[in-house]
Amino acid sequence: MTDTVTTIRPASRFSEILGRIRRALDGVSYTWLALPLRFAVATIFWNSAMAKLANWETTLSLFSDEYQLPLIPPGIAAYFATSIEISTPVLLVLGLLTRPAAFILLGMTAVIEIFVYPLAWPTHIQWAAMLLVLLCRGPGAFSIDHLLMSRFGRQPLARS
Repeated sequence: MTDTVTTIRPASRFSEILGRIRRALDGVSYTWLALPLRFAVATIFWNSAMAKLANWETTLSLFSDEYQLPLIPPGIAAYFATSIEISTPVLLVLGLLTRPAAFILLGMTAVIEIFVYPLAWPTHIQWAAMLLVLLCRGPGAFSIDHLLMSRFGRQPLARS
């Protein structure tokens, strides 16, 4: 009987370990990825709303002096922005109407980037990336949206 010794080269061992890590990461469910996205975006906009509500006079002053959105009077813009920043984070955390909430916040992010703080694009592109994932892929299984879809299913649109 002959004994054969198989030697594993360090490079192939390293490649095997990397392959295992990649397969493990590929196996992570989207649900676990969507949760931090939903909570991160919700936190950003919720904190902004709380700052606006903490001193409404300062908020109105910012909208009239610094933000200066076209076509929308500052007072209306302040109420509109604050309403969005209060309501959509709640929807995102609950996973309720996630795609519409993400779409609205993506639009708000675009307005902020274009008209208010164009030099803050590194921050805004991060918000947009998170929102685009939620818009395209939805909230994941830990959501009211998922619960409603599994309960009621996809209903075809009624045709007239």
